[in-house]
Amino acid sequence: MADDEDEGFGGMYEDGHWVWDEEAEKLTFVSDLPPKPVEAIHIPIKAPTGTVEFRDDVDLIEQIRFRRRYQRKLKPGQPDIITLQDVKDIALYTAPVNILSPMLINMLHLPTTERFIRALILFCQYYLQISEEMALRILELETKIRTKQCEILEGEFRENLSDLRLLVAKEYSTMLIGGGDMRKFHHMGPEKKRRSLSDKDARLFETLLRMCVQIVWLALGRVSFNQIELEVNRVFKSEIFNAVEHNLHTNYIAKMTKEEHSVLLGHCVRKDKKLNTRSPLMNEVFCHREIDYRMMGIGVIKCSQMSPRLHYMKGAVASSEETLSQLGIVIGIVGLPRSAQSYSSKSSSSNKKSQLVAQRIYPEVVLPRKESRILEFPPSFPDDPEDVRPCSETQRRRWQNRLLKLLHPHGR
Repeated sequence: MADDEDEGFGGMYEDGHWVWDEEAEKLTFVSDLPPKPVEAIHIPIKAPTGTVEFRDDVDLIEQIRFRRRYQRKLKPGQPDIITLQDVKDIALYTAPVNILSPMLINMLHLPTTERFIRALILFCQYYLQISEEMALRILELETKIRTKQCEILEGEFRENLSDLRLLVAKEYSTMLIGGGDMRKFHHMGPEKKRRSLSDKDARLFETLLRMCVQIVWLALGRVSFNQIELEVNRVFKSEIFNAVEHNLHTNYIAKMTKEEHSVLLGHCVRKDKKLNTRSPLMNEVFCHREIDYRMMGIGVIKCSQMSPRLHYMKGAVASSEETLSQLGIVIGIVGLPRSAQSYSSKSSSSNKKSQLVAQRIYPEVVLPRKESRILEFPPSFPDDPEDVRPCSETQRRRWQNRLLKLLHPHGR
């Protein structure tokens, strides 16, 4: 593998010069070399099918190589905690080369994608939490009588899951329509004027989805892989087009009790003909239930009179990782000390696909209660943008260079 050779990453800042960036108020490295023609790299166009296996048997030598060449380096004064970038780095390092592309790496290093992934981690974490809670409640019903309080509590679980799905859906919608920093990734080009590149678009989003499943699994401490993969594919593709379920044949939806089905899947389920099927995420966006309009701008547009619930969600998707613990926000291992991060599944479990329940190293998600009052639409909607947290340009360049070496180990 090209990784085994000395890549000279210590010379990352060679063949260039430093300039002062007035806007960012910091030194920026500018390469003197001509830009590499990334477009010349041959990447398969068709979306990957079948099982995509990441490397989970990262030995000690590989771990040392990763820390030396690819792990995010701490700046003076930075806390030694796990960031989403750290989790993405492990996913990229262990990913098979055939699903990687320059476009995917670029997309993973955009603020919209980071908000999307953080929202997805939060949703999956809460989904697993409530799934276990509902399983225990169903067992208790064998010896206890169901009361009105059960319906109230389960209704709260259902609303929480619906809101978290909506949090994922709003970022996913931005990605689909090519809004904001996602313009250049739209299948019809930044100006949306060229012919649709549907095959290329399908491959990009299929590989992004598989990468996100891996990132979520890593962020949640390498537990419940199958459950995460099944639910992520269901909410993005619907039950009909859930390829993971078609391969595994778990029948997990059919095995749910009426109460579990109502809580875990919610009320925003639209039954239609196969060709008119919408994903559960889009069903949440166009649902008849009462939705706080301010949720649609969380992390992007500044809104006044934010409730504790909205502040929690905003912090989860948009705040810096070092503030998560202070705000009482839990996003898996993100925000925990780096010592809690594992580089190999062998250190935490013998088989990721058979592991459904494990001792978690992070607390449970406790969402603030939803406001009971109905919020009416204002005369005009806010349009003052939030301060966007930039992604690591250094890491993006690092992974692009590595991909180039893997695809062309002997040079051009």
